[in-house]
Amino acid sequence: MQISTIDLIIILAYLIGIVALGIFATRKQQLTSENYFLAGRKLSWPTIGAALFASNISTIHLIGLAADGYRLGFVAGNWEWMATFTLILLSLIFAPFYIKTKISTLPEFLERRFDSRSRTMLAFMAILSALFIHIGISLYAGAIVFQQFFGVNVYISILVVSLMTTIYTVFGGLKAVVITENIQTVILLIGSTTLTYIAYAALKDQGINNWAELEAVLKPDQLKMLHSGDSDIGQQGYTWYAFFLGYPVLGIWYWCTDQTIVQRVLGAKAQIDAQRGALFAGLLKILPLFILIFPGVMAFALFEQDINHPNDTLPVLINKLLPVGLKGIFAAALLAALMSTIAAALNSCSSLVAVDILKRVNPDISDAQQVRYGRITAVVVMLIAILWSTQGAKFGSIFQAINDIAAAIAPPISAVFLLGVFYKRGTKEAAFYTLVIGFLAGTILFLLDFEPVSGYQYITKGLGIPFLMRGWWLFCASVLLFVIISQLTPKPDPAQIAATTWDSPIAVLKGPLEGITDIRVAAGLLFLLLVILYMIFG
Repeated sequence: MQISTIDLIIILAYLIGIVALGIFATRKQQLTSENYFLAGRKLSWPTIGAALFASNISTIHLIGLAADGYRLGFVAGNWEWMATFTLILLSLIFAPFYIKTKISTLPEFLERRFDSRSRTMLAFMAILSALFIHIGISLYAGAIVFQQFFGVNVYISILVVSLMTTIYTVFGGLKAVVITENIQTVILLIGSTTLTYIAYAALKDQGINNWAELEAVLKPDQLKMLHSGDSDIGQQGYTWYAFFLGYPVLGIWYWCTDQTIVQRVLGAKAQIDAQRGALFAGLLKILPLFILIFPGVMAFALFEQDINHPNDTLPVLINKLLPVGLKGIFAAALLAALMSTIAAALNSCSSLVAVDILKRVNPDISDAQQVRYGRITAVVVMLIAILWSTQGAKFGSIFQAINDIAAAIAPPISAVFLLGVFYKRGTKEAAFYTLVIGFLAGTILFLLDFEPVSGYQYITKGLGIPFLMRGWWLFCASVLLFVIISQLTPKPDPAQIAATTWDSPIAVLKGPLEGITDIRVAAGLLFLLLVILYMIFG
C-alpha cells in the first residue's frame, strides 16, 4: 500500500466513525416501516437539501467532472447547473403532490394517478437503475481511485466499502443514511474546496496570475460553458441546445422521479420542508463547477505532461499537490461521496421491494416483516452490485457511461410523470404502454450505440445524434405515444386525477404571494441567480 500512516489513520477513523454514527443515531428508533424507509417523515429542509446533494455527488462525479474539466472545460458545468433547474421543478411542480398524497415510493404515485401496472413497471426500472448505475458503477469508480492513489487492490476496496456502507444502511434505514449524508456533505465540500485553493495557489507559482493568463495556456473555449455546433466541443455533442433540450429529460427522471434521490423529499415533515430542501440542493449544485470542474481545468495548465488519460486528472492533482494528512482528508471525502450514493440506492431498493412488491402481494404484512425483508433486499442488492461492479473496466468514460444509460431509461419516465401531472386526459393505458415501449426502445438504441456490444456507435457516429439529443427525441416520441393512446382510450376517473394533477401549467405560479418566504419567490431568485451565472460564464 502506497499510503502514509497518518493518512491511513484518518481514513480508518472516518470509516469507523461514519458507521458508528449511523448506528448510534438510530439506536432508539422504533423500527416501523415509516421510520425505516422515510425517517418517520420528520426531515427538515436543510437536512433534505444536504442529503440530496450528497446522494448525488458520487466518486463518479469527483473523477468524471475533474476529467471533463481537463478534457473539455467549463462545458461540463452544465450537468450541475441544469440540475438546479430541474430541482426547481421538483420543488414547485412535483413535491406538493408527493407530500399531499403521503406516498412512500414514486411508483406508488403512478398507481394513484394511473394504475398498478405502471407502478410495477416503474419499480422494476427504478431497481435496475439503482443496481447498475447508482451502486455498481460507483463501486468500480471508487475502487479505481483508491488503487491509483494508494495501491489498494480493486476488489479489497469494493468489499470494504460495500461492507461498511451496508452495515449502517441495513441497521438504521433512511434516518441513518440522511444523518451520515449530512456529515459527508461537509467533508466533501471541505475536501474539494481545499484542493481547489491549493491548485489555484499553484497557478501563481507557475506565473499565471489572472484569468487572461490562464486562458492563454488552455485549449480554446475551455473556460466557456455554452458552445455552438461549429466548435470543437460542440462537435462532440456538447452543444448549448443539446444541454437545454436533452438534460431536462434526464434531470426530470433523476431529480424528480427517481426513488434513490426523491426518497429524502418523501421523508419531509411538511410540504414547505420538501420544497425548500429541493431548492437548497439546487443552490448547492452551483458549487461543483468551481470546486470539482475548475480543478480539472487548472490541471491542464499545471500537469498536462503528467496526465496520460483524463481519468488520471484527480489522482494527479492529489498526488502532486496534497501533503500527508490532507491526502487522507481528501480520501475521506472520496469515501463520503461513494458511501452516500451507495447508501441512498440501497435504501431506495429496500423501499421499492418492501412497499411496491411485498406489501401488494401480501397486504397484511407487518411493519416488522417489511423492515426485515427490506434489510434482506439491501444485502442481496449489494452482493449483485459487487459482482456487476467488476465489469466497470469495460466502459470507457465512466461519467458519460452513466449518462448514456440514463438517456435510455429517462425519456419515457419523464414523459409519463410530466403528462401525468399536467395532462388530465392522460390514461392508465397510455402510461403503462409508454413506459414499456419507451424502455424497450431506449434499451435497443443504447445497445446500438454501445460500441463494446454493437461494434460501432450507430446513433452517435452513424446518424450524427449524440446521446443527449437521442434522449430528447426519445422523449418527444414518448410524449406523442402517450397522447395518441390517451385519445384512443377511455377518459380517466375525474376523482382519480383531482388529487394528482395541476389545473394548468401556470397553476403552479398562481395565487397571492406570501412575502419573501413564499417558495415561488425563493425559486424565482434561484432561477435568476442561474441566469446571471450563465451570462457570466456562458
